Amino acid sequence: MLEHYLTNYPGSQYGADKSAVANKMADNGAILLLLNGVDDGTNPASEVEGQPLYAGEIQVEGHPWYINQNYDHRDATFEEILHLVHDYGIGVDQNPQFNGALPDYQAEIRTAQEYALTDKKWAWGEESAGWVKELTEENSLSQEYLASVIDSYYGLWGAHEGQYGMWNLYVAKTREQIPTKDPRGAELLNNKFFHPYLTYTARIDDSFEGDFSLKFNAALGYTHHAQYLKDLRLTGSKNSNVIVNGRDNHIWGNTGTNKVLFSGPSSEYEVSKNGKEVSVKDMVDGRDGNNTLVDIESLVFSDTTVAVNSL
Repeated sequence: MLEHYLTNYPGSQYGADKSAVANKMADNGAILLLLNGVDDGTNPASEVEGQPLYAGEIQVEGHPWYINQNYDHRDATFEEILHLVHDYGIGVDQNPQFNGALPDYQAEIRTAQEYALTDKKWAWGEESAGWVKELTEENSLSQEYLASVIDSYYGLWGAHEGQYGMWNLYVAKTREQIPTKDPRGAELLNNKFFHPYLTYTARIDDSFEGDFSLKFNAALGYTHHAQYLKDLRLTGSKNSNVIVNGRDNHIWGNTGTNKVLFSGPSSEYEVSKNGKEVSVKDMVDGRDGNNTLVDIESLVFSDTTVAVNSL
């Protein structure tokens, strides 16, 4: 996730070259603490200076916590690593300890946060009053607000039973809702700093077996999140398959037998092979994209299955 947040976003207003943010994080002594257990106050290492992230709040793609969207172990990776980048890299206004590289962007974040709080789009109600008071004293309102926006932007709350995002603290539950429910929050994501998809290569947990879908399917809660993945690598030896989305996926197989599943008939795709690499280009715009596959045994179309070794 840290790599994702710091990957350049060409053409964006603040993220085209993120080296200044990365360098500022180093200058400011950013430390990420990967801790055992959960955030229950019993781990003495949590007292060490740094941004904590606990094993019990990390979801690995393909792991049962991820597939079942287990909110007892909800994925806090996006939030906690964002705090690290925000505090030590982007910077926080009104706090000289966190002098960052992007004060203009932080000013936009602060404005959106103040609007969201005033207009009851985030952290509203009496039950949030104590928390908001604590955040105000810490000068961390803007960080927590941005984390709520980002979590919904990348689909982390779509499968939650609540009506809203971030434990019912943020009015928009999904990316689609942000522009109408929190337009100023949406502006923070409009070609500013954060990629519209996840730039890292997801390593699918070796316990996973079956069809892993990169395409949104309301019956599969994890696809609220997985739809924003682009590249993935199957690990282990189980016979696992991948359903593509439209993001020009790069997919690597594991040591088992793997298939990649497409939406349309084979006649609507261009397929070519170069050594171990297979390219499958969908000729229908906006559907399955242009996919690059390695160590995949079969291509499954709506009308036929093609063995890669026959190409």
